[in-house]
Amino acid sequence: MLFSPLLGLAAMGKACGGSQPGNTGPPQLTDDQFLDEIERAIFLYFWEQASPTTGQVKDHALAAGNDASTVSSIAATGFGLTALCIADQRGYMASSDIVTRVQATLSFLLQMTNENGFFYHFVDMNTGQRAYDSEVSSIDTAILMCGILTCRQHFQDQQIADMATQLYQQVNWPWMLNGGTTFSQGWTPESGFLTARWDTYSELMMLYLLAIGSTVNPIPASSWNAFSRPVLTYQGLTYITNLTAPLFIHQYSHAWFDFRNKQDAYANYFNNSITATKAHMLFCLSLASQFSDYSNSLWGITSSDSVNGYVAWGGPPLIGPIDGSVVPCATGGSLPFMSAGCIAVLRNIKSAFPNSWQMYGFIDAFNPLTGWYDVDVVGINLGITMLMAENQRSAFVWNTFMMNPEAVAAMTAAGFQQSQTRSMLSL
Repeated sequence: MLFSPLLGLAAMGKACGGSQPGNTGPPQLTDDQFLDEIERAIFLYFWEQASPTTGQVKDHALAAGNDASTVSSIAATGFGLTALCIADQRGYMASSDIVTRVQATLSFLLQMTNENGFFYHFVDMNTGQRAYDSEVSSIDTAILMCGILTCRQHFQDQQIADMATQLYQQVNWPWMLNGGTTFSQGWTPESGFLTARWDTYSELMMLYLLAIGSTVNPIPASSWNAFSRPVLTYQGLTYITNLTAPLFIHQYSHAWFDFRNKQDAYANYFNNSITATKAHMLFCLSLASQFSDYSNSLWGITSSDSVNGYVAWGGPPLIGPIDGSVVPCATGGSLPFMSAGCIAVLRNIKSAFPNSWQMYGFIDAFNPLTGWYDVDVVGINLGITMLMAENQRSAFVWNTFMMNPEAVAAMTAAGFQQSQTRSMLSL
């Protein structure tokens, strides 16, 4: 039986002694309780908006539930598999039910169409067949594999471990290099490999590390040096980034791989994401003269829905067209990098803009200046919020994923060592 987020919060209220004398409202949630409320709501999405027989998670759904769409994304499924681990650890549902869902998901993935172990970006959640004429995606397969490998380490279940290992080992990583030193972004049966490559710093770190660490069909460790790492200085902050990509590039690989207190020949990437998050906040505040809603307690723009459809927007530098919208997963996915500031923003969104909070937590985006509120939630945006909330609370995803020997071996092969300077936490 699924535990209701409302029941969980009621229990927490009793534990805190209820309302104080003179207060008419409920007691203020602690930061941990607030993040738990967010995680419980998001878990409902990954449980309800997935096929109970195939385990494939919808790419997006109506924020109010009752969604009839059947298109899944393998990235949403990867986040969903990790969400199931968190839910099991937190006791959000009976462990036996969660294990059954994970087993069904991995079993179906083993039957799904793939090319050299890489999966189509979008598939029908019930049949597993390709949707939208989408590409066989290198990065989305990597996100899926991160979820699969988290399950392998968390669940003490031999069937899950065996299926997870089989799925990981069936990926022919060198095939996706297509004769080059960097990964192609994908492949289609109609046109072959996409010309675009993962050759510039972005969410790509998990893709390269998974491939380097694989014990079957790995790529050379030297591939870690093949992608460029552009440097940007913004308002006195200097960091590695991608000049044409939104904030989420500094979040996704960090959801699973633990870069804290580690550095390679180029950077301490955890501290780099802290700096990138600070720069993004300053960027949003610099727009306050245009968009009066942006403030210290309301900022954050990353790839999301908008009134004009899905947009990859943010900055710095400006990736537009920005219109005053706020995207909760921008701060949700940055929780370990600027925890105090990001929690303050999320608290403000929930209290000041009640229409932004629906059945599965925060809607994907909203615009306080125009009164537009998205009717949808997006699986990957909910996912990064849930995983980073849990990492901020307990480091559970980091600790579990890094039990995979392939992940440790990959970081060692890529040249990671203990950092000379400690990561700056809870800013």
